[in-house]
Amino acid sequence: MQYTNVFVVLFFVGAFLDAAIHLSLGFIDYSFRKKHGMEIPPEVGASVDKETLSRTCAYEDAKHFFSVPEILVSLALKVYLAASGFYPAVFETVFTWTGSAFLVNVLFLLFISVPDAIVGIPFSLYRVFGIEKKFGFCKQTFGMWIVDAVKEAVVSAVLALPLVAVAGFLFRVAPSSWWIFLAAAYIAFSLAVSVIYPVFIAPLFNKFTPLEDGELKSRLDSLLARCHFRSGGLFVMDASRRSGHSNAYFTGFGKTKRVVLYDTLIEQLTPAEIEAVLGHELGHFKKHHIIRRMLVVIPVVFAALFVVSLALRYPPLYEGFGFSVMKEAGGEVSHRMMMAGLVLFGIVFSGFSPLAGVVLNFFSRRDEFQADAFSAEVCGGCEELVSALVKLNKENLSEMQVPKIYSVFHYNHPPLLERIRALREKKR
Repeated sequence: MQYTNVFVVLFFVGAFLDAAIHLSLGFIDYSFRKKHGMEIPPEVGASVDKETLSRTCAYEDAKHFFSVPEILVSLALKVYLAASGFYPAVFETVFTWTGSAFLVNVLFLLFISVPDAIVGIPFSLYRVFGIEKKFGFCKQTFGMWIVDAVKEAVVSAVLALPLVAVAGFLFRVAPSSWWIFLAAAYIAFSLAVSVIYPVFIAPLFNKFTPLEDGELKSRLDSLLARCHFRSGGLFVMDASRRSGHSNAYFTGFGKTKRVVLYDTLIEQLTPAEIEAVLGHELGHFKKHHIIRRMLVVIPVVFAALFVVSLALRYPPLYEGFGFSVMKEAGGEVSHRMMMAGLVLFGIVFSGFSPLAGVVLNFFSRRDEFQADAFSAEVCGGCEELVSALVKLNKENLSEMQVPKIYSVFHYNHPPLLERIRALREKKR
């Protein structure tokens, strides 16, 4: 490794910056919780008691103390793999094994993911069967956990292989303009996955049954009609088989659009509160948040891959991490190295993702406020949504109050008290 190489320097800066941000924010939130965690905010009044706050603090503390070694181990592994020459060693080994560019790409991506996967297993097990089970959220067995992990690995491989094949083909046939076609292929692929996910992928992990006739279904059908939202149906997901956490969401695209309610949500909220929650989700649809995000994401994907394409043609990106750069007759970096370059680019700049997350969270929180306001408007008031938000916060043992700097980095939804204040201010 060339420690004065600009990409290596950026890698180390990003890796330590990422760890420092998460560790410091975790400590800031922990300190704030020690001081204010047992205070009952006036916005929630008698809806929350001291026992709930005590369990919430204990749950958040457990997650915080668990996150510290996880962050440090992740940092140590990231630095070791980069500094030890692991990536060029794997690339040279798989290149020696096979002359096929496709197999080189597939095997390289497979083998470099193994260390992260192995190191992540004990952390994942403790998170699920230590913390989540201790606080009553984990319902799954170890066997279910294993089956889910295998299914996730298979689904990820099946989805990734076509993109790897397309990328490898484009690197070879369009070495200067591959980024244009790959960006288009990625966007088309993402849209295709959104169509097939609710029909073929989600049922591999959960059972989805149509919502039964009754007051809740009548309320939700009426709400969908008022909002002129045509869906493929209202479905209940058996989330309680694995977790006590609750949620509701839209999934799919076009004719495969579905409204999905966790069975835990139906148990925890009244029909009027669930209607308000669905009203919030419909707010994203009526305010065109999804379309707007797509219109932003598409040019960003093209711009990002253009920048990547410039970096992949620059030998120091590879040489800094110990790769022996293969070149074409004209002196350009060989197409056979570009997948490795793509991985290296991601490794170098992944540490700066919290900074990008601040921007994304800002716009996401703005959309959430608008969706809340829409729910209050279409459901005839804000109190049912406020009641639902407080209940969900309690049931999920989420913090009532967090430091502003913590929410800026970690929350893509506004904190509970900010949402309540905004709703009631809108009402006034």
